[in-house]
Amino acid sequence: MKTYHELIAIPSFEDRLKFLSIAQSVADPTWGSHRYLNQNLYRSPRWKSTRRQVIIRDNACDLAHEDYSLGDGVAYIHHINPVTIDDILEERSCVFDPENLITCSFQTHQAIHYGSTEPFTRVPTERRPNDTCPWK
Repeated sequence: MKTYHELIAIPSFEDRLKFLSIAQSVADPTWGSHRYLNQNLYRSPRWKSTRRQVIIRDNACDLAHEDYSLGDGVAYIHHINPVTIDDILEERSCVFDPENLITCSFQTHQAIHYGSTEPFTRVPTERRPNDTCPWK
């Protein structure tokens, strides 16, 4: 089991991405007819609260790397160790555990799951006052 604290001990963004990579195929089955379960999860008050806490903890930075602010971008919360249908149905701790969650961008999330068909390059974002406040 990988953890958040293992991840943030890795200094480079690229190595953090490699650490999280699961090399899934686009054609791999995902939630299928159970898609409603993860949609219900992501709309729940508990998830929204957890998501907000993770974004704040990670300072609204991609993979919690201080040089990669998401700025005004949408933050995704990625499960470091993938969750299953049973995890959600049984409300197991791994679903909401901050040690299993990391903030990332859509592009990074896609790269974690499917790799990148183009060179994955990220330019560090210049920080601005209040840019880590998710509700502004």
